[in-house]
Order: sequence, then C-alpha cells, then structure tokens
Amino acid sequence: MAEVPVFSAGGYRYIKAVFQYSGGVAAEPGFEIERARFHKPLRLGDAYAAVEAHLKAIGRPGTAFAQCELRSPAPFTDQGFIDFNRVYVQTLERWGIYKDEVNPVARTNVCPMYDKPAEPVMVAFSYTVPSKDPKRRSFVLAGGGEATDAKGSFADRIVRLNDTSPEGMQDKVVYVIREMERRLALLGFGWQDAVTTQAYTVQNIGHLVGEELARRGAMAGGLVWYYTRPPVIGLEYEMDVRGAAREIVL
Repeated sequence: MAEVPVFSAGGYRYIKAVFQYSGGVAAEPGFEIERARFHKPLRLGDAYAAVEAHLKAIGRPGTAFAQCELRSPAPFTDQGFIDFNRVYVQTLERWGIYKDEVNPVARTNVCPMYDKPAEPVMVAFSYTVPSKDPKRRSFVLAGGGEATDAKGSFADRIVRLNDTSPEGMQDKVVYVIREMERRLALLGFGWQDAVTTQAYTVQNIGHLVGEELARRGAMAGGLVWYYTRPPVIGLEYEMDVRGAAREIVL
C-alpha cells in the first residue's frame, strides 16, 4: 500500500508517488483546503508570484501550497516530461516543499486541443487554511492517466496503447476510475465526498459516463469534461477529483 505521510509544514497529508507530484492531498485536522482559480491562466513565472502574493495576503506560508492545475501546449515525450518537471520542482524546493526527490504537492497537467497556450500556464491552485468547520474534511486528487506503475517507458505501461475503440476506451477509463478510488480510500474518502469530478480527453467517452461513472456515484456534482489531452504522448484519458472546502476566483 502506498504511503500517506504528513507534510506538517503545510497542514496536509499526501499520497507518495513520483518526484514531480503526489497522488493527492487531504487537509489534516485543524485545516481545510481552499482552491483558487485564476480569472485568466498565467505563465508559470507570473503564476508562482501570484501564488506567493495570495498566500502572503491571507497569512499563510508558502508551504501551504498543496496542489496546482497546469496547461501545456502539447503532450511531452517521456524525456521532455522529465525535463519540464525538473524545472517545475525548483520553485517548490525554494518554497521549502520539495526535498530529496519527495514532492507532497498534487498536480494536474493537461494539454488543450484548442486555444493552446504558447507555454505552460497555471489555471488554478489549492492550499490549506485554518479550518472554519472542524467537521468538514477536504481533499484534492492529482490527475491520473491510464499508465500502470510497472517499470519502463510510458509506451510500455499504457493500458491498451493506441486503442481508442469503444472497448479500448472503456478499459482505459475503468483503469483510471479504479486508481481514483484507490487514492480516495488511501486519504480516507469515497465518491460521496467528491465535490467535482473532472475528465480530460479528446476521445469519445459518452457511452461510458453513465455505466462507469454515474452508476458508481462518481459524479453527484456532475462531470466536467475538458477537451484536452493528458501530458504524455500515448495517454488518452485522465481524471482528477476534488473535494475542496471552497473555491474562489482571483
């Protein structure tokens, strides 16, 4: 079973995953997670500055940063994804979050099919604040695609690689849904705790929304379908799930 350590400086626990991001975060007792969406996406340098300014304005340290949502121009190669992430974690290291290849911050990074950004941008971020309701629990899962945890390249690990048939997409979607369920359980939640459920794909999943999502109780708050590609070449479907205490627009 994956580890669920606590990042005490941020007031949240996280699912340990890879160096570039965690599998998801949940607020520790005494804290809750708030999500802020930028009115317009910001290039990463400007976004980091805006995050710092916002956290400072509400009296929270940089370590309260718990999750972010990015958009990139196009899916990366395996090496390109590694190179991007090595630059990305430098800011988290400066903020005192990323250390020794351990990253507690959850993330979703997808690639719009239309209205593509010229460079990677941030559209939203989540952070912890002191809890206003001790009974309210909050969490945010990182985006996850249909790649297994086996060793090797993404092409070696993708479920039904290059198969976007109805049956192929069903296998991909079911794999990702089960991974979301695993992460929810690790953090102590279930579908009943989801405030919003997001799907990221340019493939047709209409035939799966009822059978695989609504039937499971996975979209009580509806399903937000972003017409985007996952961040690595070969992936076709990604999801994330949010249960923030509140959401604001900056």
